[in-house]
Amino acid sequence: MKQFSFSDMNRASGEILEAALIEPVALTKRGKEKLVILTTEQYRKLVGASHTVAYGLDDAPDAVHAELMSGLDALLEDDHV
Repeated sequence: MKQFSFSDMNRASGEILEAALIEPVALTKRGKEKLVILTTEQYRKLVGASHTVAYGLDDAPDAVHAELMSGLDALLEDDHV
């Protein structure tokens, strides 16, 4: 991943944005990475990949409860066969 400073962004924003169309680009401040510029497609892949939902027994939707119970019933039936 290419790195540019915040100062570079002020001087050569066009070059940096063109680079970000090819691969993610890190922007640094005082030598530390602070921001990353990436394409919308890359962003959506990252966000979509981490879409995990967790529920407690008290707040799970009915469909989730039904799926859980069905799975548990299937496991119990397998144990008795």
